[in-house]
Amino acid sequence: MRPPASSHFNGKTFFFPGMPGVKGLGAVLRWKLTARSTPWPVEGPFVPLPPPSAPTEGVAATWIGHSTFLLQTQAATILTDPIFSQRAGPYGRLGPRRHRGPGLDFDRLPRIDLVLLSHDHYDHCDLATLRRLAERDRPLVVAPLRYRSLLEPLGVTQLAELDWWDRYAGPHGVGIQLVPAVHWCRRSLGGTNRRLWGGFMVEFAGTGQRVYFAGDTAYHPTLFGEIRDRSGAPDLALLPIGAYEPRWFMRSSHVDPAEAVQIHRDLGARRSVAMHWGTFRLTDEGRDEPVAALARALAAAGVAPADFAVLPLGGTAIIRES
Repeated sequence: MRPPASSHFNGKTFFFPGMPGVKGLGAVLRWKLTARSTPWPVEGPFVPLPPPSAPTEGVAATWIGHSTFLLQTQAATILTDPIFSQRAGPYGRLGPRRHRGPGLDFDRLPRIDLVLLSHDHYDHCDLATLRRLAERDRPLVVAPLRYRSLLEPLGVTQLAELDWWDRYAGPHGVGIQLVPAVHWCRRSLGGTNRRLWGGFMVEFAGTGQRVYFAGDTAYHPTLFGEIRDRSGAPDLALLPIGAYEPRWFMRSSHVDPAEAVQIHRDLGARRSVAMHWGTFRLTDEGRDEPVAALARALAAAGVAPADFAVLPLGGTAIIRES
């Protein structure tokens, strides 16, 4: 079903108003021919950890890797952009290989009530993992517009598709709002921006706490303040810090650590946690450079490191009621 034309849909494809479109093949070739990528260290196998118990109060966010978090309260269990596969690409055999294994063991995950899916890129929308979740738990999947044809063949029977700023009442008193992001979509030739993308603001009825999940985004000088004004300042923001070099190519798609710190401030987030680094080698920076750059950016902005944390793989941040 085709959505009606809007401020961000021209009747055929989606776009972020006033921002440049997707870079073409010429720009990709220029990047690859001039790349000065930093090698990533070789690591041994990572033994996944058992999932933590749900917190007695507040919200627990456990970093599984890349943009995948397990969010837990006493009432609900949520996964963001779940990917447990070894490659981020077509057929599970192509694309970047996972540098470190998932921080949690899939087979030991608690029952998942809800999946948040931000966009269709392979490192965020992993069909093999979504199929496993559909077979095991039949969770509600909340996605942007036009994902039904992609997800229903996997056995996804509960699907809510949202436009930017739409709200949805999820299970166990979880409220979900899709918010804009400066990004794009494509899984195949000819499929550029045929699906929508976005981030999520999640509100838990029992505590009133809010968690913002950015998905993928570039920086925009007014967007994140608008999200704060329309959706409320989050108690916890899950923000990307990696896959940002070279800047001339990546600036329109991914924030760098300094821009992530600015998003933290624009949102008025009580606390932020880093994601989208150290799992798949997608761009030119070294594996640990995002963490070092984040530390420099926090110091320059006068933000305490505890207010924008980098979790170890499988590590958990608990946000208690204020």
